[in-house]
Amino acid sequence: MEDLLPTHARVFVAGHRGLVGSAVARRLSADGYQVLTRPRSELDLRDAAATEAYLRDARPDAVVLAAAKVGGIMANSTYPVQFLEHNLRIQLSVIAGAHAAGVPRLLFLGSSCIYPKLAPQPIREDALLTGPLEPTNEPYALAKIAGITQVRSYRRQYGASYICAMPTNLYGPGDNFDLESSHVLPALIRRFHEAAQDARDEVVLWGSGTPRREFLHVDDLAAACLVLLRGYDGDEPVNVGCGEDLTIRELAETVRDVVGFDGRIAFDTTKPDGTPRKLLDISRLAGLGWKPKIALRDGIAATYDSWLSSRETLTDDQAAVSV
Repeated sequence: MEDLLPTHARVFVAGHRGLVGSAVARRLSADGYQVLTRPRSELDLRDAAATEAYLRDARPDAVVLAAAKVGGIMANSTYPVQFLEHNLRIQLSVIAGAHAAGVPRLLFLGSSCIYPKLAPQPIREDALLTGPLEPTNEPYALAKIAGITQVRSYRRQYGASYICAMPTNLYGPGDNFDLESSHVLPALIRRFHEAAQDARDEVVLWGSGTPRREFLHVDDLAAACLVLLRGYDGDEPVNVGCGEDLTIRELAETVRDVVGFDGRIAFDTTKPDGTPRKLLDISRLAGLGWKPKIALRDGIAATYDSWLSSRETLTDDQAAVSV
């Protein structure tokens, strides 16, 4: 099979300081690729003219579009305009800029939230646009669906070798632990950690605890991205998950045990649950020879240790505003 990303290729990772982008950059570097990056202070990816100019000047062999505004249910519900508009502007800028600059290869990273709220489980890629979305993250999901459509359009109109991957819920080192904007797993780690420190006897969580979710370590995603960049050139998006899920209650119990909190877990059922289940069918990616390697409990423990280490490197004043 032809290698679509030759060794020593130059790859621009958009969003290299985020959870996903940093993992992809680490993996590419470890495998001998030259990683190109630009901090937000030097390049605002929402600025189409500046992004195109950078890509024309840098002339990468490939682009990985991992930059996005992301967050959990609370953040999506509070800032729907930003989740829609910022992501649309980033995608339009980077994908169009890559084409204008003659970049031959691009990987756009979406999200499993693009699929209908009540899609048949496990969710196949062809479930896209077959039913209503989950209302709590609809603006973000629509932005990502627009990105898929943009990639497909460049493939069909110009023959561009651009592809899409749809990851499940991700976690790992460098995650966002801010309780106002984080996803469920880092939020649970922080909440149980603080409850243990304060010797509380209970932690109350949103929803019923019954929705089922799938979680993939971000280093496994990075490995999948490299497999796709090197060996996939199809029109359809490719799901990236682990093929297994668990309830939010089971996840909370696992995090509680890893962190060492001895108290009870209660659920506030007046708060939204989100989609009942989101398990991805990963047979397309498995057919390319990829499978995840990091077990959930091991990944949670490593992520917790990484977060604790990052906190210890900060002064008390910095820690107060940085987590």
